[in-house]
Amino acid sequence: MHFRLYPLRLTFLARAPLSFPPGSAANRLRGAFGSILHKLECAPMFAPSSETGPSGLVDLPRPFVFRASHLDGCSIAPGQTFHFDFHWFDLRRPSLNIVIRAFRELAREAELVDVRGADAPLELCLDPAPDPIDHVSVRFETPTELKSGGEAVERPEFGVLVARIRDRISTLRALYDDGPLTIDFRQFGERAARIDMTRCDIQRVQASRRSSRTGQIHSLGGFVGEAEYHGDLTEFVPYLRAAQWTGVGRQTAWGKGELTLYTVRSEV
Repeated sequence: MHFRLYPLRLTFLARAPLSFPPGSAANRLRGAFGSILHKLECAPMFAPSSETGPSGLVDLPRPFVFRASHLDGCSIAPGQTFHFDFHWFDLRRPSLNIVIRAFRELAREAELVDVRGADAPLELCLDPAPDPIDHVSVRFETPTELKSGGEAVERPEFGVLVARIRDRISTLRALYDDGPLTIDFRQFGERAARIDMTRCDIQRVQASRRSSRTGQIHSLGGFVGEAEYHGDLTEFVPYLRAAQWTGVGRQTAWGKGELTLYTVRSEV
């Protein structure tokens, strides 16, 4: 099995002073991107309808995530360049050209000068690696919010973390690519629940945003930090690697749920 995406890196030249307050870059870019898509009459690409998605889903995952946390707190002077990454998951229709067009019209204060990653989709293998793996470390780079049984969890226990990654990848495939994962979800989850979390060094982050359209306040909080896991991890590592591109948990389109898998080894 595989998971595919376009891993775009977009570089802009600032025409006027730009600033990104702490914790706001991905959310501000997402809002500007959505506004342009609405002007181009492509709103369903930004907020897909639940009528066309898998049954039981009220809020469908958007076909993209922004990776712009490195811009948080930055000021950009005229004449300087800056970049951010944008992962696009919709492979079922010729939508990539519309996305790039939207970024060309993103802001009068900046000009799109370079696009990388648009030539062909990146294909990530989800099959287990041939060599056994029994230890991994995961860093939660941006606020992450995981739910189990409808409630937010306090700690990223491995069974919950990988179940949410599995569900997200399967739903994105069902909506935008080759269809849902062809695995036994229950058995996959039972095996994941047997993995031990051997270290958990996380802290809570409080943040929020106000919708410019509705005025509603949305929480952008969650936990950040690191966790280590031990057990028979071989089949799960490809999903963790894919999650570095998809994110995990709630509000990934706003930049939440970014993780890095930075230690993978076997102690045998």
